[in-house]
Amino acid sequence: MAKSGKKQQVYTLVVEVGRHEGDGLPDGATGAALMCYASGVDEAEAVRETVAILKQADMAPLDVSGYGTLEERRAQGDEIDDEEVALMMRALEENSVIVAQMTPFFDEA
Repeated sequence: MAKSGKKQQVYTLVVEVGRHEGDGLPDGATGAALMCYASGVDEAEAVRETVAILKQADMAPLDVSGYGTLEERRAQGDEIDDEEVALMMRALEENSVIVAQMTPFFDEA
C-alpha cells in the first residue's frame, strides 16, 4: 500500500528517561534528558518511534516534550546552528531518531 501524501518532517523532542538496567547512563545518575531529532509524518508518529527505539536501547522513557519542526522553531525565534540543522537533515534522510544530547540527572543529596 502506498503511504498517504504527507511528507516526513523532523521534530525536536526532549525525552526524560528514568533508570533501567543496561541503559548506559553514568553511575549515580537518577535519569536523564535526551534531546532527539525524530522523523515522522506528524509529531505523534515521531514520539512513538522515539519511545520505541529508546525502549529497544534499554532506556526507560518517562515523558516526552515536543518543540516542533525546524520551520516551527524558527518561526518561534529559536536560533538553530548549522550543526543542529545537519543532525535534523540526517534524521530526515535516514528516517531515524538521532539523540543529539544527553544530560544526566543526579540527586543533590
